[in-house]
Amino acid sequence: MSVLVVGSVALDTVETPFDKRDDILGGSASFFSVVSSLITDVRLVAVVGQDFPEEHVALMADKGVDLAGLTREEGRTFRWSGRYLDNMVDRVTLDTQLNVFEKFDPELPASYRDTEFVFLANIHPALQLKVLGQVAAPKLVCLDTMNFWIEGEREALGEVLGKVQALLINDEELRLLSGEHNMVRGAAAVRAMGPEVLVVKRGDAGALLFDDHGMFCVPAVPLDNVVDPTGAGDTFAGGFVSYLTHHGEVTPVTLRQAMVYGSVTASYCVEDFSLDRLRSLTRDEVLERCERFKGLTQFEDVVLKS
Repeated sequence: MSVLVVGSVALDTVETPFDKRDDILGGSASFFSVVSSLITDVRLVAVVGQDFPEEHVALMADKGVDLAGLTREEGRTFRWSGRYLDNMVDRVTLDTQLNVFEKFDPELPASYRDTEFVFLANIHPALQLKVLGQVAAPKLVCLDTMNFWIEGEREALGEVLGKVQALLINDEELRLLSGEHNMVRGAAAVRAMGPEVLVVKRGDAGALLFDDHGMFCVPAVPLDNVVDPTGAGDTFAGGFVSYLTHHGEVTPVTLRQAMVYGSVTASYCVEDFSLDRLRSLTRDEVLERCERFKGLTQFEDVVLKS
């Protein structure tokens, strides 16, 4: 079973209160692809420039990512630069250069069009719709978006929301999209737009799942050393979608398991800059942390003495 991801591959410059790294591998599709490759086959559609280091292509190839959909165009690769504040949660974007990504026009290789599990990362809703028109019969389409599209491309976003089964956004995006401050009411409003499954990422506060079977909450894994939060949300998405792809079915059980798996994989992402921790991550490490995750949530029945 394979998962198709369409999104950005970028070069990031990241500054934290403790360190700074220039021109490191970033982009939503990069984080998603590498973590997904742990347990499923990955088909990547993205664009990079002539300046994109071959070592990053080799990393994804070594992980078994199918790169038939990765194109290299004349010009510079998409670049993002940001600085994290002292709390290591809030950040300030210092610079964004779309470069070749500005004219990204995803065309799926013929071998990709039968993919049953699809993740449409944060790109223009019109491009997400174009991708959907090229996939034959997907079993699950998951979507990501951002405030820029919610505010500026509401009509196109509404159209694509009506065609997907799952939406993964953060709590700020949920409030903006729904117009509701309360997340439970907001989730109901967003699910009425089309997606049966809604995942709300809340950073170091964990994540919430809303579906026909109610609400499910997972915490973020507590860590004593967070190095770089960049890409944690995309890694969560990769863990979540790849788990469902790995099992080949979307059920109340696999959805909740996927939430835990996504939270655990995201916890590894933040332990180093860029994808450096994900490079060496193994299945056994993830399963070991999933086992420890139980201790965060299991408890005996609450009893009150009479």
